[in-house]
Amino acid sequence: MSAILEAQGLRKVYRGGDGNPIEVLTGVDLEVGRGEFVAIVGASGAGKSTLLHLLGALDAPSGGIVRLDGHAYADLDPERLAAVRNRKIGFVFQFHHLLREFTALENVMLPLLIAGETEARARSRAEELLAAVGLAGRMSHRPSALSGGEQQRTAVARALTADPLVILADEPSGNLDYANSERLHQLFARLAREFETALVVVTHNRNLAGRADRVLSLEGGRLVPLSGVESMP
Repeated sequence: MSAILEAQGLRKVYRGGDGNPIEVLTGVDLEVGRGEFVAIVGASGAGKSTLLHLLGALDAPSGGIVRLDGHAYADLDPERLAAVRNRKIGFVFQFHHLLREFTALENVMLPLLIAGETEARARSRAEELLAAVGLAGRMSHRPSALSGGEQQRTAVARALTADPLVILADEPSGNLDYANSERLHQLFARLAREFETALVVVTHNRNLAGRADRVLSLEGGRLVPLSGVESMP
């Protein structure tokens, strides 16, 4: 399987309050193929969210390289890098960040309208994606009228609008009850298979990690393969 997302020797160093360096990532290597679902686990504070931000070009590494579809982020100017974030990467966070004044349909249409799509095409694409995540009958509802699970599935549909090469998700079921978590987990398992989207999910949830093709643990600033969820920290 050829890699669609690659990280080589990825490092991230912060300055502590005393001015001394704190190295969070010490040399992360990662390859994720098209349609592959990879779960990243690890103790709180291990640097999982930091890694996800680097993979998504939301932050720059202190060392190492990230490539998406063969193109290194470091070779792109700010405008082209922003285009990569907007068009080739989908983000799903623990908090859905839906706009409360808009319906589910309007929330999913918005990224397409900002990208210059016509209203008719944006509506058609948003309706298709909301139906795909099981919300065909809830499109006209605002976030306040949706359950937590429905709000998060709306956020997943929004992340898919540009047909991204990769979706990066940070504790996506962290605020959901068991039933809604399971629906979301089933959806993520489908995404990689049906949309052929590479999927990297940071999670503490064993059920979600158990659906992944591979489980990696971030330990000591590096990724270590796990044989199964029973090995999760």
